[in-house]
Parts: sequence; C-alpha cells; structure tokens
Amino acid sequence: MADEEPKAAKKVKKTAVPEKPAAPKEPLPKASEIRAAKKAELVAWSDRYELSTEGKVDDLRKRLLGFVAKEEARAAREVEKAEAPEEKKKPAEKEEPEEEKPLRKKPKKPKEKEEVEERVHEARAKPKLDDRLKQLLALRSAKNAARPKFRRQEWFRYRMFGDEWRKPQGGQSKLRRHFGYRWNLPSIGYRGPRAVRGLHPSGFQEILVHNERQLEGLDGTKQAVRIAHGVGTRKREIIEKACDDKGLRILNRMVTE
Repeated sequence: MADEEPKAAKKVKKTAVPEKPAAPKEPLPKASEIRAAKKAELVAWSDRYELSTEGKVDDLRKRLLGFVAKEEARAAREVEKAEAPEEKKKPAEKEEPEEEKPLRKKPKKPKEKEEVEERVHEARAKPKLDDRLKQLLALRSAKNAARPKFRRQEWFRYRMFGDEWRKPQGGQSKLRRHFGYRWNLPSIGYRGPRAVRGLHPSGFQEILVHNERQLEGLDGTKQAVRIAHGVGTRKREIIEKACDDKGLRILNRMVTE
C-alpha cells in the first residue's frame, strides 16, 4: 500500500462567467440644455464623458459643446456610410433583364413651336456735355445730398403745421434772429451752380410738350421731351413715335406690357 502513487487531483473545470450586458448609452445633452445647465450638472456630464472638470462654468460649457458637436458629426458620418451601400444595391435589384422589358413606346406629342422674340436692350440717349458741365452736375448732386431738410418753426409742436418751409415772422423768434442753437435757414449758399440749374439729372434740358407740332426745332443732343400730364393715350402714342423718328429722348415714356 505504501508503494502506491498518490492519485492526481482532479482538474476543476472553469465555467465561463457571463459578461455583464453593456449599459445602454444615454443620449447626449442638447446644446440648449448645456447652455442652461448649472455648474453641478456640467461637472457631472464632464465626468461621464471623461472630460476635464477644471475651469469656470464657461470653460466647462465650451468643452461640452465641442465634444457634443464632434460626436454628432461622427454619428452622421457613420449613418452616411451605412446608407451608401444600400442605395447602390437598390437600383441593381430593380433592374430587369432586357428580355422582360416591355417594348412600348409612347407616342410623342407634337411640340408647339413658341416664337420667342429676343428683346434687344437699347441704351437711353445721353446728352453731349463738355467737361465743365459734367463737373458742375457732379457738384450739384453733391450739394443736393448735403442740403438739410428745412422745416418751418415749431413744426413738431402743432399738428396743423406741415413739413413745408415758412419764413419765421415773430418778433421774439430765435430762429429768425439766427441763434446758434437753432437750425439754419435757407440761404443762397445752398443753391446749385447757375449753369446747370433746372437741368434733368442726366444733363438734358426738359421741354414740356402737348402735341406733335412742338417737337419741331428741338436738338436731340441737348434737349429731352417731357409729355404733359393731360395728354391722352392716343396723342401720347403719336408723340412717342415722332420722338423715336427724330431721335429725341422721352423722360416720361408710357409704360406698356
């Protein structure tokens, strides 16, 4: 009995320990929630996503907003990659063999030829001006832009007063006596140059026309036509046609569709 060898201990079978199911991922906080959250919530979110919890509230918010933006971009890329192969497969599945395709041809409808008239843009006529007149017109436009709007005295106080200018007549009027804290009165210094006074902004001299006979003797390089308001449609068409024949510019041409 003493010579017998001791029996080897039985090997214990290792049973596989079941892994714990992964905890469901919590949805990322929204940007509006991060901006409205307090510091305690921001710190908790930073711990959950393994971010640094140091710094002030603004630093925590910036860190979390950047993290959320990156995660959303990554999720969007993954969705696009997953959808891309499915989209490629769909047309292949729908394709039918050539033999099975029905050989039906729809009768073509006769296309109606639409005649489209090409409208050629015609530039408006411009006057022939020398360099001096061009400079004076530019000076007049600059003075018009800088000129203040003159209103009558105490226009803001009484509803019966309009915005139009009236010269102050009161004996104690501070505006009439040019007190410094009152606004300026109209004076000759606000006028434009005499040589271009009364001209159209384009530089033409305006000629008021009531009938076709008044077009005789007009110079198309310096003068332009303005048809009177009381002229009817029939006469207006006659005047416009005559102006086109003589090369005169019409400043208030009738609008036709």
